Amino acid sequence: MKSGRYIGVMSGTSLDGVDVVLAAIDEHTVAQQASYCHPMPLAFKQAILDVCQGQAVTLSTLGQLDTCLGKLFAEAVLMLLKQTELDASDIMAIGCHGQTVWHEPVGDALCALQIGDNNQIAALTGITTVGDFRRRDIALGGHGAPLVPGFHYALLMHQDERRVVLNIGGIANISLLASDCPVRDYDTRAREHVAGCLDLASSRATL
Repeated sequence: MKSGRYIGVMSGTSLDGVDVVLAAIDEHTVAQQASYCHPMPLAFKQAILDVCQGQAVTLSTLGQLDTCLGKLFAEAVLMLLKQTELDASDIMAIGCHGQTVWHEPVGDALCALQIGDNNQIAALTGITTVGDFRRRDIALGGHGAPLVPGFHYALLMHQDERRVVLNIGGIANISLLASDCPVRDYDTRAREHVAGCLDLASSRATL
């Protein structure tokens, strides 16, 4: 990753608003420089919650929500830029998680679906935008939470201790940090993996 300023975009499970953060990142540090919470219209919030809660939805409605949420994310980014008096050219890239409307980490075909069209964000801000993190992680054998374990590793890794970190959210996940094995992470609903993760962590007492 090139050193520079980056913007992260996130709307949580509660859909209370759109959080955007400006960070300066290099190979050694991540320093927050500014943040902003953009309001989420109540009617729009309810429409997304309806989809998340399993209400029947047409492809047209889902597509419209995807587009409109992408535009809302872009509005949030533009407001942050305005508040910090920065231009699009000052930002290396935007990372946007998207809004998860379905997550199924068990079964024969693991899947997750996020909305919030990154193309809208890129077009409206003029900044390179990346996203769809969950599905790439699932395709590579994960459970759809690829970003948090890396953060846990950078912040909490210890050479002599095995640690388990619980990330509490709408869909919680666990990271196992141990110097003698790669970072492992599991969705808490994938019970057999969580049990194995906890067993590995507790084994430190017998080492």
